[in-house]
Amino acid sequence: MNVGVLRVVLGVPDARSLKEKRRVIKSIKDRMRHRFNVSVSEVGAHDQYTQCQLGVAMVAVRTRDLHAQFDRIVDMLREAPGATLIEYEREML
Repeated sequence: MNVGVLRVVLGVPDARSLKEKRRVIKSIKDRMRHRFNVSVSEVGAHDQYTQCQLGVAMVAVRTRDLHAQFDRIVDMLREAPGATLIEYEREML
């Protein structure tokens, strides 16, 4: 069993309040959960309305499956409406 963790920093340039930011981020988190069957949580930048940090966790038999799935997630985030992918890093446990 292999566990992968993906940390993502997103910009939310059009958000003018925390409520607007959370609306955009909730949509992204829900899409990730349903499309990729991963656990997602906002792990940082809670009080900043133009930035968000997400933690994504996944379990798989092989690490290459984790890498492939994380690649798909990053591709989805690059095209997410209302958000801009700033940086990401992955870690295999």
